[in-house]
Amino acid sequence: MTSEPIRFTDGAGYDRFMGVWSRLAGQEFLDWIAPNQGQRWLDVGCGNGAFTQLIVERSAPLSLVGIDPSEAQLAFARQHPLLQSVAFVNADAMALPFTDATFDLAVMPLVILFVPEPAQGVAEMARVVAPGGTVAAYAWDIEGGGFPYRDVTEVLSAVGRSTPMPPSPECSRLEVLSDLWATAGLGDIQTKAIAVERSFADFDDVWDTLLGGPSAGQALAAMNEEERSGFRALLQARLQPAGSGPITLSGRAHSIRGTVPGP
Repeated sequence: MTSEPIRFTDGAGYDRFMGVWSRLAGQEFLDWIAPNQGQRWLDVGCGNGAFTQLIVERSAPLSLVGIDPSEAQLAFARQHPLLQSVAFVNADAMALPFTDATFDLAVMPLVILFVPEPAQGVAEMARVVAPGGTVAAYAWDIEGGGFPYRDVTEVLSAVGRSTPMPPSPECSRLEVLSDLWATAGLGDIQTKAIAVERSFADFDDVWDTLLGGPSAGQALAAMNEEERSGFRALLQARLQPAGSGPITLSGRAHSIRGTVPGP
């Protein structure tokens, strides 16, 4: 069955589905890239502003721009009290609307898998960051089983339902990320795996979270009531064998950073 492209249109639903995960991995990612205070930031594929909030809270940016192709996500981000000083721009990661050397850091949180031409996206980040600046990203290790909702996608597959796949899943591999950064001319390239866990109060908490997600939610919405009920029972048996109590899911992200060379 051919699945539709993933649509990111519900900022609140996305925040519950993936924003929480983005912040969990993002905290360790920010500690790792160790930015200075008072720098010029670009958040590429900022979505609803989940990672953007971390930049504001932890890194005291001099300026911060977030770009995303989804106006619905940007509208959600613009309403967040912490993000009133952020400039949010509807733009394409493969054609950034900024002049060369505008920023000190460009980051791409959980986005590179969704860029149709990832090499172009990395080249664009390198172009708009000043010499000596940092270009960094992190992405779920989808091919290595690191996607937090891998149990969900596997049970969907077992009942003959596919979930939408990002256009560039190979970018979840560290060697592919390293090649992309090297091809863009970046130096001092380093990589790191980031493991995170998230607890849900019970299965209903997981289920309601999935309904608002852009990938699983689309698959569930396409089912009739009987199919959805059967899938729910299978998923609960897998995630909660005891039948009740809290549920902990885990994820693993691969992160990379590099430095823009001097003139």
